[in-house]
Amino acid sequence: MELTAEQEMIQETIRDFVAAEVADVVDEADETQTFPEGVWDELAKLGFAGLTVPEEYDGFDADEVTYSIINEELARGHLSLATALSVHCLATSCIAEFGSEEHREEWLPEMNEGRPVGAFALSEPHAGSNPAAMTTEARHEGDEYVIDGKKQWITNGTRAGVVILFAKTDRDDPDTVTQFLVPMDTEGVEVGKKEDKLGLRASDTTTLIFDDARIPEEYRLTEVGRGLKAAFSILTGGRIAIASQAVGLAQAALDDSVEYAHEREQFGTQIADHQAIAHKLADMQTNVQAARLLTRDAARQNEDGIAAQAASMAKYFASETAVDVAEEAVQIHGGYGFTKDFDVERYYRDAKITTIYEGTSEIQKDIIARHMGE
Repeated sequence: MELTAEQEMIQETIRDFVAAEVADVVDEADETQTFPEGVWDELAKLGFAGLTVPEEYDGFDADEVTYSIINEELARGHLSLATALSVHCLATSCIAEFGSEEHREEWLPEMNEGRPVGAFALSEPHAGSNPAAMTTEARHEGDEYVIDGKKQWITNGTRAGVVILFAKTDRDDPDTVTQFLVPMDTEGVEVGKKEDKLGLRASDTTTLIFDDARIPEEYRLTEVGRGLKAAFSILTGGRIAIASQAVGLAQAALDDSVEYAHEREQFGTQIADHQAIAHKLADMQTNVQAARLLTRDAARQNEDGIAAQAASMAKYFASETAVDVAEEAVQIHGGYGFTKDFDVERYYRDAKITTIYEGTSEIQKDIIARHMGE
């Protein structure tokens, strides 16, 4: 699928940014499990923190394909950075789509500048794939909502200044899930455990604890009971972003494998000339391009608001492709691929999360099947 001249220019801009700002910090960030805040600030200066912020609030207001391209290119350099940005954009998307004019004026211009960072709190310890089973409650008392509960797997948890929270107004009624905007400096909001993860180690993932946290009633973003519908609507675009990131990571693993295969010699010839390696590279190239086409198609469908199945197909296929391509990249590198001297080791660890967050592969297949025959 052809890109416009403007999209090609943006793609080149983000590639140059990754080469100049990201490449030198990614290994240290992964090793120390620290997020590269300086890189984030430079990314924001380019306007990319405001990808889903409308123009009237000084935002980038990217179309869906451009949003996909930026996610792909960032993940090609650093999946943790791409993940942090996509979650920040989930938060700005919620405020832009469901917030009042006062909410938009209060939050979006500053979030467009990269601070405050946004987070998105839907999952709970016992309510991941089934968010309707959440137990976090926001009771309406007077002119406030009082929030009690615990959220898990929160990207940007330690960095966020505002979180989009999903809670029931009646803990015993599954039809009362509602969306709220919660400033992180609200009394009663606490950042809990930071997870020590297999991959995506520079992206902070935490729990959030709400203990008698009180917010003004005007920080309710949706009508009572409309929270899950809002979440699923926003997550369609989120899944396309994850698919894009999976494509970017897979492309990085493929690029490194092609380079290594033409440098490494065995039995007097480049290993790229051995049929076993050549066929691996051919399979990797074909699957990466197929994943990219599925993802770009889903992005275009999302511009027309009909992308639920397409987003799940893209997310499912691209994430599984990222895992397979990263594994083959390690295999092609042999023993070196099992060491931290080569980036394919990190790709292999990072790839797995793309099959899990924002809906597991199994959930994506459920959604795909549900839409068949419509």
